[in-house]
This record gives sequence, C-alpha cells and structure tokens, in this order.
Amino acid sequence: MLVLIRLLKKFYDRIKKDQKRKYINELIKNGLTLGKNVNIVEKFFFDPSHCYLITICDNCTICPGVRLIAHDASTKDLLGFTKLGKITIKENCFIGDSTIILPGVEIGPDAIVGAGSVVTKDVMSQTIVAGNPAHYLGKTDDYISKIKELSIDKKIFSEEYWIHNLNEDRKNELIKSVGNTIGFII
Repeated sequence: MLVLIRLLKKFYDRIKKDQKRKYINELIKNGLTLGKNVNIVEKFFFDPSHCYLITICDNCTICPGVRLIAHDASTKDLLGFTKLGKITIKENCFIGDSTIILPGVEIGPDAIVGAGSVVTKDVMSQTIVAGNPAHYLGKTDDYISKIKELSIDKKIFSEEYWIHNLNEDRKNELIKSVGNTIGFII
C-alpha cells in the first residue's frame, strides 16, 4: 500500500510540475520576462492579464504564495480606468513566502523581501525589507554575516533531513538542534 501511495504522489507531483511549466510558458508567451536560473516555487500569481509588465532577472528565488500584481483596479469604478505599472525584480533577489508586490515597484539587485510583505515602493539594492507596507530592515551583507556567525557552532543538516527523508530520529535531532533559537538545513 505504501508503494502505491508513493507512486501516486510521484505521479501527482509530475502533473503539478508540468502544469507549472505550462503556466509559466504561457506567461512568457504573453510577455513575462524571465531571466536564467529563476527558482519559482509553487502556488504563485504573476498578473496574467498584464504579465508583459513583469520582469524577473537572473538568479532569483520566488517563494510560494508570491503575488506580482501589475495593475490596480481601485480607480476603475470611480474614474473608468485602471492604473498599470511595471514590476522589476533585479538579479539575485529573494522574495519571501506570501509576499505581494504592487505595480510600479523595482526590487534592486541582491535584495531580500521578507515573508508576508506588501511591497508598495522600490527596494534599494542589497537591502532587506519586510512588513505591510514593507520597510527597510538592514543591509543584505550584514544579515548574511550575522547568519554565518550564528551557524558556526550549529550543525547544518543535509538533504537527508528533508521532509521526504525524515524519520523520528532525524526529526528529533533537528528539533534539538533548533532548541530555542534557529537551525540550518541545506
């Protein structure tokens, strides 16, 4: 029975991957500009009616639940027209889970946008923003140095600790490592 469940999951995952690829290809056909080595995790929304206004440059990570909305229809009923604006995500950016990026926003190179943020204004290069509305938290280099320092005395767990490989012993080891702070996994 377990073998059948694994086969069904593998089949389901393949269908989801194919659907995602087809959806992204349709967006590109309609004008989305997508750089090289862009990692788009599942369940995203890139304004399909205005995707030609969206550019994501090389080496970016777009986490689950991210919404790139290149139009604002709040004026439609009152004025008879909708506002439009480009969204540009420059090289090497990380856009956190469930972030919303609104029209007319540029995210500078090497920026990090924290999970759950609503980005209404440009984000400077090499900065971290988070919140609703997103606001400046610090420089990317400072954050990376801080995390590197925190990781010195911690185990960095391998792929063997990813959810599909996780058993009770590994789970307990991860929990113990995290303790009351944070842990690390590749």
